[in-house]
This record gives sequence, C-alpha cells and structure tokens, in this order.
Amino acid sequence: MAGELIEEPTGVADRARGRARRRDFWRAHGPVSVVVAFGGALGALARYGIAQGLPAHPGHFPLATFVTNVAGCFAIGVLMVAVTEIWAAHRWLRPFLGVGVLGGFTTFSTYANEIRALLRPDTLVVAAGYLAGTLICALSATLVAMGLTRAGYERLRRARKAAR
Repeated sequence: MAGELIEEPTGVADRARGRARRRDFWRAHGPVSVVVAFGGALGALARYGIAQGLPAHPGHFPLATFVTNVAGCFAIGVLMVAVTEIWAAHRWLRPFLGVGVLGGFTTFSTYANEIRALLRPDTLVVAAGYLAGTLICALSATLVAMGLTRAGYERLRRARKAAR
C-alpha cells in the first residue's frame, strides 16, 4: 500500500548501530586500552617476581604484598608529581605507567584476601598489624614520594639556574 512503511527485519538496525558504537569506541579508546594492558602485564610480572622472592607462609605477615603495595604507592607519588607538576607527559604515559604498570603491580585485592585469611584467633594480631601497617605505610610512602619528588625537582631547577 502507498504510504506504508516497510520495516527492516527485527534487530538488523540495532545490530548495525551496535557495531558502529563498538567501532567508534575502539577508535577512541582502543590504543589506550592496549597501552594499559601492556603496562598491566609488565606490572603483574614484577609483582610475581617479588612474590617468588618473598614467598608467603600461612599465618605469617605477607611481606611480598606489603612491599609491593608500599613500593607501588611510592612510585605513584613520584609519577603523579612528575606528570602533573614537572613536565607535560605524552597522553599515553599516565595510562601506561599509572593504570597499567602500577595498577598491575600493586595488589590491594590480594591484601584484602590475605587479611581475611589471617582473621583467625591465632593470627588476629598479625591481621591487625598487616591491615593498619599497610594502610599507614602505603599512604606515607605516597606522601613522602610526592615531597621528595617536589624537593628534588626544585633542587635541580635551582642548580640549573645557578649554572647559567
């Protein structure tokens, strides 16, 4: 009949719109996703190396995870000052290092699981020490790293200025 709309088979237009959205997403976010994934793999390998060097023993303080998380927070403090206050970083540097490498390196999910595993009457003191110690040391490491990075950069800047 004249004037009657001919409908597409159900779902064809929806599937085409979905493909277009996925294509647009990957054009916009694909490269950074690859950069984050590559960095995450490197960070996870570094964490695995530390875990192999400092193996965990049931009921004892999980030193490998503690060292990893505190070192990762220190590195995040340095990185964030460097890329936000000292120099303009390439647009993929923060996702690569911050989200990828350091996100794959630090492991707060393992930290939570280890605390849960230590919540037994005979290891309650270890669990409490690990819980509080990691939080205090990780936050302190971040603040110290930020301060040291700022101070180091300022010292370098002054030395360069004096050398002129």
